[in-house]
Amino acid sequence: MTEQTQTDISTLSYEQAREELVMIVKRLETGNLPLEESLALWERGESLADRCQAWLNGARERLDRARAESSDDEE
Repeated sequence: MTEQTQTDISTLSYEQAREELVMIVKRLETGNLPLEESLALWERGESLADRCQAWLNGARERLDRARAESSDDEE
């Protein structure tokens, strides 16, 4: 596996995780990979998608808090 696929997913930024996920999808779409490699890429892709979703959820929570604080300040 490449250095990128050995990187700990929990250390990746949203952009890094998304970029790697896009590359994995492209590789899987070619369809000419051995089954074992395809499965490993699929599993990593799932983990990367979870990482992206966690970043998005965190951003949504921050926005919700900021809106709530802004509303409290206006009262």
